[in-house]
Amino acid sequence: MPSRSILSSAIAVNRPAASGPVVVSVPHAGRLYPSEVLAAARVERSQLERLEDGWCDLIAAGAVAAGATVVQALWARAVADLNRGEGQMAPGEVAMPLRAQFSAPGRKERAGLGVVPTRLADCGPLWKRPIDGAALHWRLESFHRPYHAALADELARTRDRFGHAILIDLHSMPPIPAGQPGHGARLVVGDHFGGTADDWLVDQVMARAEELGETVSRNQPYAGGHIIRTHSRRGDGVQAIQIEIDRSLYLAADRTPDSRRVSRLSRWFAELVTDLGGARPEAEIFPQAAE
Repeated sequence: MPSRSILSSAIAVNRPAASGPVVVSVPHAGRLYPSEVLAAARVERSQLERLEDGWCDLIAAGAVAAGATVVQALWARAVADLNRGEGQMAPGEVAMPLRAQFSAPGRKERAGLGVVPTRLADCGPLWKRPIDGAALHWRLESFHRPYHAALADELARTRDRFGHAILIDLHSMPPIPAGQPGHGARLVVGDHFGGTADDWLVDQVMARAEELGETVSRNQPYAGGHIIRTHSRRGDGVQAIQIEIDRSLYLAADRTPDSRRVSRLSRWFAELVTDLGGARPEAEIFPQAAE
């Protein structure tokens, strides 16, 4: 039986022929820009592309053959940030009628990196006008909500079949600056400080990452965002981790993929999926998985 793909304009869900308990989320590597988004932008598309986890979907290219279901965003992060909650915006970034509902912004939201990205360093506001109700509704209904619904469906289907599910939320990152926690790490494994995955799982992922010969950090400076916090249900057998990979490990200086280095990481990630697919959680934690 061949692998199965479910496509919409914004999202792809790829199921393997012989599936396992791993579900991979790739939320920030989309490269499609709907005409509505480009028309609303006050900056060039090349500036919007800076938001992308450039080409990290290529790292997940072998995951389906290794037994994982892959849920991948096709639309760009500029449409909506799938790793932010719907309430994550700064009041000053939205039209006046919406400001009351975004009354407690965090650091990232204040920097313009909310559920709709609105600003970037060196180029200022991304949009010609503040995000209004219609624009926010369209972005959420067309992209953000369907992605999370698809991810929840695949995790539930996997959990029902195998008794447990493991979510890997895959991202890329710029090099971590000096003076920032985690400086020097080329991969960061996040479990929200123990909140979304058990130690045995994190330890296994960390050990696999260290086999690349690169420095690996746990939770510093990226502990895991909205996706793993939302979809982890450890008491119900669904665990989640976030993996960040330094883009300099697979991109050339012009931000295009280096095929040799991409292949190395893609093989590594497929082997990680295979390993986790054969993992058996402890019976007292996931009794159905031991039956």
